[in-house]
Amino acid sequence: STQSVTLFPYTTLFRSALLRGINISGKNKIPMAELKAGFTELGFAEAATYLNSGNVIFSSAIDDIDTLSNKIKLLIKDRFGLDIPVFVLSQELLEDIVNHAPYWWGDDSKEIYDNLIFIMPPLSYEKFYEEIGNPNEEYEKSYHYKNAVFWSFCRKDYRKTNWWAKTANSNISGDITIRTANTVRKIVGM
Repeated sequence: STQSVTLFPYTTLFRSALLRGINISGKNKIPMAELKAGFTELGFAEAATYLNSGNVIFSSAIDDIDTLSNKIKLLIKDRFGLDIPVFVLSQELLEDIVNHAPYWWGDDSKEIYDNLIFIMPPLSYEKFYEEIGNPNEEYEKSYHYKNAVFWSFCRKDYRKTNWWAKTANSNISGDITIRTANTVRKIVGM
């Protein structure tokens, strides 16, 4: 009889860590090379960053999202002296979200600005919507799926949208993080 030997006792899961509000207009500066090194020091494998806005893909045997988020928050606090909201999700969930995009989101039009708003727990979509209100249907479109909201508007009319200022300046702005369609698709493909 033969016996199976497990070389790796834990399943390694690929994750995306989305950091909110870093490297914007010279504020909350975090060099991506140092961030990547920090992820490696935490024991996360295959860490890769995309753009300068805090998108990190990594693998980890840790399954608990809260544990991962807390480890990353502590890393950023200890290494960079910043208290940054961190949203961690599996690559499978991110791919599922992108696969459920509405037909109008994420085409190649340079005139339309397509975003994906990630709602960080414990914030719910209902609380998000209660705080932000209705989109201005004349200028913006939205569609909710799981913990994300697809949001699009014409670049030239962004000041006429209802959500533009509110996503940055509301009571819940620290509980959401926004990425463009191109950024999200790149992260899914990493």
